[in-house]
Amino acid sequence: MMDFRTLLPALLLIFGLASELAVSQLTCESKNGTSCDECLRNVSCLWCIPSKTCITYPVRTILPPHSVCPLNDARWGLCWMNFQTLIITISVVGGVLIIGLIVCMFCCCKCENIGSQRFEAKMARQANKLKAKQEERQCQKVENHCLSGQNPYSKFA
Repeated sequence: MMDFRTLLPALLLIFGLASELAVSQLTCESKNGTSCDECLRNVSCLWCIPSKTCITYPVRTILPPHSVCPLNDARWGLCWMNFQTLIITISVVGGVLIIGLIVCMFCCCKCENIGSQRFEAKMARQANKLKAKQEERQCQKVENHCLSGQNPYSKFA
């Protein structure tokens, strides 16, 4: 009984996906001879200009093969932008974003290191000043101690 409870949802899911795929294939191929706008209303469809056919996007290959439709004549998503331009645009935008991210990371790390170097130099200068003051006080202490042992008026006696 427990196996049936887990098996039933799995079967329903499989049949639901299979029927969805069959419907999407029917809708894309049924749009042949219509307009590009009509074809591309379904996201899983690809419009080929020379043959004026609406094709189900070949998801097994990332890019549609040339035998299905040349990239320059394929439309997906927008009728006014060919697939080749879309790929180049997405690649350039992605590359610019990645380069920008790398530059920002480099600048942040470099600025952080410069800031810590400045801070360390400032702390070293303050430490040197304090050390110099301590040495000066030590010298004054020694001088005062030496003078305090002798009476300054002993020379006149």
